[in-house]
Amino acid sequence: MNNKKIVVFGGGTGLSYLLKGLKDFPLDITAVITVSDDGRSTGKLREEFHAPAVGDIRKVLSSLSISSDNIKDMLEYRFDTTSDLDGHALGNLILISLLNITGSLKEAIKELCILLDIKNKVLPLTEDASVTLMAEMMDGSVIEGEASITKSNKKIKKIFYKEQPKVLEEVKVAIKEADLIIFSMGSLYTSIFPHLICNDVINCFDEVKTPIMYLCNIVTQPGETDDFTVSDHINLINSYLGKHKLDAVIASNSKISEEMAMRYASEERKDPVKIDYPVLSKLDTEFIEADLLTIADGTLKHHSRKLSSLIFSYLMK
Repeated sequence: MNNKKIVVFGGGTGLSYLLKGLKDFPLDITAVITVSDDGRSTGKLREEFHAPAVGDIRKVLSSLSISSDNIKDMLEYRFDTTSDLDGHALGNLILISLLNITGSLKEAIKELCILLDIKNKVLPLTEDASVTLMAEMMDGSVIEGEASITKSNKKIKKIFYKEQPKVLEEVKVAIKEADLIIFSMGSLYTSIFPHLICNDVINCFDEVKTPIMYLCNIVTQPGETDDFTVSDHINLINSYLGKHKLDAVIASNSKISEEMAMRYASEERKDPVKIDYPVLSKLDTEFIEADLLTIADGTLKHHSRKLSSLIFSYLMK
């Protein structure tokens, strides 16, 4: 029997954390990654080599690899030096070198997947080197560049691209062949919406009957989703989607300790996302809840394996 095909859209830490658990299930996974980041090591490399962002791709490759922990740590290793190498992640440099050798980010990823013994497919959303994220803020100002948008303390009104990127053909094929489409947990405006503001992607969603699932964030994002409930997340995502709206959402109903909640509120201005049952019951979206929280490195995280089990059960029912 052929494995079910899933396409997971995202970027950053949320997606890589999810894939750590999903890779252990008999699934044919295609991870589609945003490439508009322009901060830290990624930003410097984009400027110097005129390339799409590779940082989120590196994180995803690390989490999908079944190589030794030392090899994964090597990919994530950041140089701490007084030279130009300072702050660069080795995995980013490897991806850029392979991009220059093969002439294509898609091919560079494919080569690194062979090296890292990765059985699943990883695709950049686009190969456009100049892809630039823009945001219109509630006060009417417009901010250019993902790093600047993230650093801004202003509330976001909407997100868009400076110029529409050319979406990879393989991404469109993956959507059309999928048994399930997933929007990973992570920043809505910089990890999820960069996919949904591409006309090509929305048109593909509109053409398929494949269920679309969202994995709801544990806490709110300052300036993005302040005071948001689960239903607010659903409604905001639906406002970026075309005719095909969210079919299912998974959220954690774990109790967060008062101490942890206070720490997040004071240090990061983040609050737990509340489950608003009365509103959710009226929405045309299947709501799936479970005790999904764990604490890793002192931070709240989804329990990757429990979350993956729920996704797999949904897919097999």
